[in-house]
Amino acid sequence: MIHLGIIEDEPIMLASVEECFEASRDVSVELATTSVEDFLAGIPKDSPLNTLLLDIMLPGMNGIVGIPRLLEQFPDLDIIMLTNSDDSDNIFRALQAGAFGYISKKRMNPNIIRDAVYTVHRGGSYMSPSIARQVVAFHNQQRRKSTGDPASQLTARQLDIVQGLVDNLSYREIGERLDISIETVRDHIKNIYRKLRVNSKMEVVHKKLKGEI
Repeated sequence: MIHLGIIEDEPIMLASVEECFEASRDVSVELATTSVEDFLAGIPKDSPLNTLLLDIMLPGMNGIVGIPRLLEQFPDLDIIMLTNSDDSDNIFRALQAGAFGYISKKRMNPNIIRDAVYTVHRGGSYMSPSIARQVVAFHNQQRRKSTGDPASQLTARQLDIVQGLVDNLSYREIGERLDISIETVRDHIKNIYRKLRVNSKMEVVHKKLKGEI
């Protein structure tokens, strides 16, 4: 189940985004507000919130500044930025701060919004190729600076799941092999993506076959 929050300062846009999920049985909009401040004040601390659509340019606290505050309260929150501008610097700063994708309002429609939410919830990222390249370049630079190997951070269970991906098993088949639920498999795969700094099953398999895991 996707428990969604929306922060967008344009009331018409806010209502339009919320309407995209009215017929969705697997998406529940927990709270929709026009500012980060109102959202933090209005969302219960025990909310099941796990996904957020967040406008970059907001009155008061902007979206980029708000990301750390939101993640402090909801550490596992998947954040997707909404932006009127294709300014790569702001988008990149948001991704550095903890967002997992962005949607340009210039090209936004209900299908794109839903696709972005589902993609990120499944553990992927949602962004243009040019921004993705910038993100990859940044992480490669950080990896060269770091003595730690991201692959060494994988747990034994996550390594078992990686092997399941290499064996071309479905999430359900991996769950049956390891006697865990599909949701648990999805959560592990999402964490594997984050630890390895990848966005797809194919990248994980490629790393495993190259001996990097």
